[in-house]
Amino acid sequence: MGGKNVTLQNEVKKDILTVENLKIYYPLASESFFGKGGVVKAVDGVSFTIRENEVFGIVGESGCGKSTLGRGLCRLDPITEGHVVLDSQDISNFDRKRMRPIRKTIQMIFQDPYASLNPRMSVFDIIAEPIRIYNLAKDDKELEQRVIDLLRRVGLDSYHANRYPHEFSGGQRQRIGIARALAVEPKLIIADEPVSALDVSIQAQVLNLLNELKKDLNLTYIFIAHDLSVVEYISDRIGVMYLGTFVEAGDKNKIYKNPLHPYTQALLSAVPIADPTLKRKRIILEGSIPSATNPPSGCKFHTRCPKCMSICETVVPERYEPSPDHYVYCHLYDDKMGYKND
Repeated sequence: MGGKNVTLQNEVKKDILTVENLKIYYPLASESFFGKGGVVKAVDGVSFTIRENEVFGIVGESGCGKSTLGRGLCRLDPITEGHVVLDSQDISNFDRKRMRPIRKTIQMIFQDPYASLNPRMSVFDIIAEPIRIYNLAKDDKELEQRVIDLLRRVGLDSYHANRYPHEFSGGQRQRIGIARALAVEPKLIIADEPVSALDVSIQAQVLNLLNELKKDLNLTYIFIAHDLSVVEYISDRIGVMYLGTFVEAGDKNKIYKNPLHPYTQALLSAVPIADPTLKRKRIILEGSIPSATNPPSGCKFHTRCPKCMSICETVVPERYEPSPDHYVYCHLYDDKMGYKND
């Protein structure tokens, strides 16, 4: 009976977010450090799907567009092109007024736990503000109880309610940010490097808290980070970004055990191993990341790729699926063109 119940639960899981060919470009001034005019292609054609109650991790080097992608999905940054379908509703072209009710469904946890909190507001008011905006409490007594319940859920207490952000440690501030995100009872939370500014021991506490909340509240996460070990711990599926695009995506275990794209292989080769007696062969990438204002033609990674072929310089790779739920954007896996990688 238990096996049947698990199967039924897996079958009813639906896609909560679908992203199709998302592009976020920023126009440059006619005269700037980057040259004359043009655009910064921060996110340049990203597509993926997230299912209910899963954690989708997004990894990549600094400057690859991870945070911009997260802000675009929340519609905090304008979308240049593409579609974002949240809970069966296309929000790509929604203005601020139409987005207001949608923000109950999607919330964001920011990287800096201090800059994201208003230093002039008490913790109570920080958490109570979204509850007031969306009229989620019928009176002041219920409002107070909801705030206290949220504080306790994230490991704080009523004692902390009347204090101000500068009185807390970094880990405690991030817990306040999590409580604020939970205040409107969202379905999807975008966590933009939520533990990168914290000590390692505190990182573990916050990650465990996020896991508990996911199970208790049936939440779905997009977890953005540059630390591959953290992403492996918390994620179910992963997307690897390079210069505004995905190069590989799919099931976490498949990507970590059998990385296909040369960029993913290089990233994973740099992950430290806890056992000092074991050594991993490092893949050193030559050169620097190209400018997002003038990305390379063809495959964007070809200027640094140790397996670069002539086709990589001119033809943008399509999405290939060498195994179920494991996608790679690389000509090495194109059967039709005879470049199958063995």
